[in-house]
Amino acid sequence: MEKEKFYLTTAIAYASRKPHFGNTYEAIMSDAVARYKRQRGFDVRFMTGTDEHGQKIQDLAKDAGISPKQYVDNISSEIKGIWDTMNVSYDYFIRTTDENHEKAVQHIFKKLYDKGDIYKGYYEGMYCTPCESFFTETQLVDGKCPDCGREVVKTREEAYFFKMSKYAPKLLEYIETHPDFIKPEARKKEMINNFLKPGLQDLCVSRTSFDWGIPVTFDPKHVTYVWIDALSNYITGLGYDPDNEKQPELFEKYWPADVHIIGKDIVRFHTIYWPIMLMALDLPLPKQVFGHPWFNFGADKMSKSKGNVIYADELAKRFGVDGVRYYALSEMPYANDGSITYENIINRNNMDLANNLGNLVKRTLAMTEKYFDGVVPAPEGEEELDKDLKATVKTSIERFEALMDDFRIADAAEVVFSMLSRANKYIDETMPWVLAKDESRKGRLATVIYNLLETIRIGAVLLYPFIPDTSDSIMKQLNTSLNTYDSIAEFGALEPGKKIGEAVVLFSRIDEEKMLSEIDAEREAAAKEAQKPEKPEGCAEITIDNFMGVELRTAEIKECEKVPKAKKLLKLKVDLGYETRQIVSGIAKFYEPADLIGKKVIIVANLAPATLCGIKSEGMLLASGEETVRVVFLDKDTPNGERVR
Repeated sequence: MEKEKFYLTTAIAYASRKPHFGNTYEAIMSDAVARYKRQRGFDVRFMTGTDEHGQKIQDLAKDAGISPKQYVDNISSEIKGIWDTMNVSYDYFIRTTDENHEKAVQHIFKKLYDKGDIYKGYYEGMYCTPCESFFTETQLVDGKCPDCGREVVKTREEAYFFKMSKYAPKLLEYIETHPDFIKPEARKKEMINNFLKPGLQDLCVSRTSFDWGIPVTFDPKHVTYVWIDALSNYITGLGYDPDNEKQPELFEKYWPADVHIIGKDIVRFHTIYWPIMLMALDLPLPKQVFGHPWFNFGADKMSKSKGNVIYADELAKRFGVDGVRYYALSEMPYANDGSITYENIINRNNMDLANNLGNLVKRTLAMTEKYFDGVVPAPEGEEELDKDLKATVKTSIERFEALMDDFRIADAAEVVFSMLSRANKYIDETMPWVLAKDESRKGRLATVIYNLLETIRIGAVLLYPFIPDTSDSIMKQLNTSLNTYDSIAEFGALEPGKKIGEAVVLFSRIDEEKMLSEIDAEREAAAKEAQKPEKPEGCAEITIDNFMGVELRTAEIKECEKVPKAKKLLKLKVDLGYETRQIVSGIAKFYEPADLIGKKVIIVANLAPATLCGIKSEGMLLASGEETVRVVFLDKDTPNGERVR
């Protein structure tokens, strides 16, 4: 029997900077869905990738002194590496600089132009480079970008436009007749009320002010602007090309997508721009677009400028890959923003992973080894406590499926850990250590241990989408290959008589105070490092002979006064011991005359005299700084006239 297909995608990550934990959440969540669907028997196609064109990248590459292609090669590789580190099981990683994608995008642009859905005009408006978005004056918030809060620039340039308004009524009708198209529900209401009903403006789809993009074939001074380029990846990644008479098997098999999993900030592009493009191409729309919330650091959005950015790969070094995956998936609500703090991660690790899951597995395997020589016992009979545990397991599986199918990932994780908590309580209720002391209750002890082992196995199957390596480790410790979803249809599939494997620690408890102290120390060290001034370019090297040619002498300031009509200058009389000199110095902004009289300083004693504001100057004070000048002062006991070496 042919498997039912399931095609899901993430938004492709913008290849401008290393993705922070909030960006990585989307890949981890999508991976959990993909793994779950594979367990359920679906033929899954899971695609992710990187968006690599645009003015922002061109500017960043210029600042880095490399080509845009070199720049995105580096960042895309870094993003892919983080996805791999976090065990993201994608089937295809697309890059918008891939030759087949660029070619298909050019053909898509030309088809829409030939159809009359794209026309040439001029764009004049406010442009946000980081968001690569145009805004009208009324859309700005306090004169800044409404999405990211950064500065915008007024731009006018020739551009091609896509006739969004032509398809708006058709899209509105589609959304209203397909209630599951946009999830969660609040996102759908936002799109309808804030964008579709007020009326759509035609969309700018080309640029001429930069050239790092896919050229428009029939007008090469234009490059395809982000939306047709980036959004098309969902079909070009399946081989779609409008110029092909017959589309490839991959496209025919998997399109339309079952779900696009994206961040809430780009729901508009995926539920308005993208569906209208598909309508214009006469292609079916994706079945669903799910706009997940954001991860904030505490109560604040992650931002490099705030210094609160956390990276998933760095977290994994401290908490392990599965520890990070579990936190991400268990902590993000369905519709509201999630929060990440080191305290919360430690608490999740200690309470859920170490205490609940880890302790259950450790205790049960230890009792199996102690009471049955490490052999899975055959259950004998059934009591009310057993029925209650089995009922909890059965209900948990049913609830887990419903929640995962609705992308309520954190709620699904909670169901599994509630089931494990029930198993831990079952140990306390049945007290195997007491049963072991009564030979006549050996059969009852066997039932209890078997039920615990089977509950652990079922828990490992359910947890596979969340913490796959840990799930595999549990199966290895149980010495069973029964890791499929079909194997948990009925309680009792674990084979009695088999020897369990070697027990290993799944998760260790973390000393919260110690780890937080280490994190604070690392942050302080990083902050100090960031505050270090950059190494100056300096001047050309000199020899010792050059240096010895400069005569530096100690002197005492005897008199000091301001130079009339010269705000920056002070006139000083300095005593070198063997003579008195007059020096004019541009330090009036930083010192009052009274503050300098009596101070010991260093002067350049063999500097040729100069005239400043009509006053003769016979030397120069030694000082540091540019914006703020600091004179070098010496110990008050320093003799006048000493040579400085």
